[in-house]
Amino acid sequence: RAAGLQSGRVPTVGRLGSRPWSGGVSPLGAGAGLGEPICEYHEVAVRTSLPGPPRQEVTVEDLTPVLRELLEASGLQQGWVNVISRHTTTAVTINEWESRLVADVRRWLLDLAPPDDRSAVGQHGKGVAYAHNDIDQRPDSEDERQRCLENGWDITDEAELERWRAQEPINAHSHLLSMLLGSSETIPVAGGAMVLGQWQSVMLVDLDGPRDRTVGIQAMVLGQWQ
Repeated sequence: RAAGLQSGRVPTVGRLGSRPWSGGVSPLGAGAGLGEPICEYHEVAVRTSLPGPPRQEVTVEDLTPVLRELLEASGLQQGWVNVISRHTTTAVTINEWESRLVADVRRWLLDLAPPDDRSAVGQHGKGVAYAHNDIDQRPDSEDERQRCLENGWDITDEAELERWRAQEPINAHSHLLSMLLGSSETIPVAGGAMVLGQWQSVMLVDLDGPRDRTVGIQAMVLGQWQ
C-alpha cells in the first residue's frame, strides 16, 4: 500500500439536514398514481480514516455498504439510486474495490494529471505548473471575486484576501481528474437490491484528500413506495 493511501471501507456515516427515507408509502408520494415519480434525497457524510492535513492525496472509499443500508431502511423495491459528489475535487465511480487496485488507480491518475511542483504531492523540478495554482494572482475575475464574497470571504479587505489565499490548496490536477472520472453514478434497483456485478462497488474517489466529504444520494421509484 502506498504511503498515506486510504483504501478502507467508509468508517462513519452521518445524515445531514435531509428528509429521511421511511418504510411504507413515501411522504413525497402520498396519493401518487402508478407511474408518478417519487423521490427521496439524502446527504451522507463520508469520514476519512486517514489523518490530515489535506495534501492532494488520492483516497478511495467504498460507498456500497452505506447504499445498501439506506436501501434496506427505505423499503425501495424497484427504481434507481443516483449518487453524486458534492465537491469539485472528488468523483464517483463503479469498479472493483480492492486495495492493490486502489494503489494502481492512484499511480495511474497521478500519471494522467501530474501534480504541480508546488503541490504537497508534486515533485520539485519536474516543471509542472497550472494557472489555477497561481494563488497570488487570484481572484482575477469578477465571477471568482463574487463567489468568494458569497462564501463568506470579504476579499475587499487585504488581510482577509491573504487569509483566503493561504487556505487555497495547490490542486488544479485534482479538479482535472475529477472532470475525467465524473461526478455521479446511477444504479438500478430491482427486488430491493442494487443491480451491480459480483465484483462491482460504488466508490468515492477523493483527489484532494484526506478530507471528510459528503455525497448526495437520491432514490426514485415510479408509483408508490413498497
